[in-house]
Amino acid sequence: MITISNLQKHFGPKTAIDIERYDIAPGDMLGLVGNNGAGKTTLFRLMLDLLQTDRGTVQIDGIDVSKSEDWKATTGAFIDESFLIEYLTPEEYFYFIGRMYGLKKDEVDRRLQPFERFMNGEVLGQKKFIRNYSMGNKQKIGIISAMLHHPRLLILDEPFNFLDPSSQSIIKHLLKRYNEEHRATVIISSHNLNHTVDICPRIALLEHGVIIRDLQNEGNSAERELEAYFNLAVEEEIREEQEEDKAQQPEEEAQP
Repeated sequence: MITISNLQKHFGPKTAIDIERYDIAPGDMLGLVGNNGAGKTTLFRLMLDLLQTDRGTVQIDGIDVSKSEDWKATTGAFIDESFLIEYLTPEEYFYFIGRMYGLKKDEVDRRLQPFERFMNGEVLGQKKFIRNYSMGNKQKIGIISAMLHHPRLLILDEPFNFLDPSSQSIIKHLLKRYNEEHRATVIISSHNLNHTVDICPRIALLEHGVIIRDLQNEGNSAERELEAYFNLAVEEEIREEQEEDKAQQPEEEAQP
């Protein structure tokens, strides 16, 4: 489904992404995890041709995403609220998305029905523009719009952000069912290890733009390894801060 080859992206002297080779098979449900600044969103933007690579390629179904737009017909994505058209109502936005993929209004309405519990009566029929919705409801609108045309590839960046616990539970169920029923490839990033481990049979751990571990998560087997990694990262960060503080103390004591 997806082949990443010799992919690099730099922002000034910083290397944001450096992945020699990574393959994602059709039907994979992959969780991408890493600390802030690990490169998760940058990787998604490169996969969706929203950023130009400095080197290497991303291919979806054998198509170089930077050289053709054929892959877009079978791909759905929501990265952040910039994907939304905020001067439309949710209904107008969903119908607009539907028209892009040749869906009539009644078909869009039918496809919205499985999301009724997720919307919780707070999205449709409110007679207001998307810009006036809460961040949580904007998140719901974006996720639903990405899934509306039943893409074979679904990419969601931090889908649990801004959602209340009930909505987080519902979207986990919806994503798992979507992956199974449509045999779709689903890729999510998340800071929440529990949610990621719950729904993703495969997990990629990103550090400084490099995929350092590719874990098969059978029966939540990856949870302990991920917790150990992130605890170690926190301890290392604390140790570095303490060393910096010690280095500054003599300078401060020397001042009159």
